Amino acid sequence: MGNTELLLMFLLSLLVEKYEREHYKIESPDPVEAIKFRMEQMNLKQTDVAPLFGGETRVSEVLHKKRKLSLKMIVLLNRYLGIPYESLMSGNKDLKLETEKRQKLLKIPSIRNFFKNDSKIAIV
Repeated sequence: MGNTELLLMFLLSLLVEKYEREHYKIESPDPVEAIKFRMEQMNLKQTDVAPLFGGETRVSEVLHKKRKLSLKMIVLLNRYLGIPYESLMSGNKDLKLETEKRQKLLKIPSIRNFFKNDSKIAIV
């Protein structure tokens, strides 16, 4: 296979990747499901991961969605279990700026352009 064919294959792979990213978006998993999945992968019990949550009671509360993950829990789960931050923070819709503050931010051209150019970020 020559350089031309390799270049064409590379360009085609980029186009396919772009098409799939735009038309077949994969949503991040629910944080609790991501934790349960990793625990299953690593054959871990709630008692094994308790130090990452601050105790067995907290693990149970998080896994039963009675308690939200804290920033410390998110960092520790990423560091010790390798769960991506994106998975641990997805679905956190309650973190929003008030309308007035959001509008003030969006008046800044560089911030407004950043939001326009990044389809992963919703202006909410």
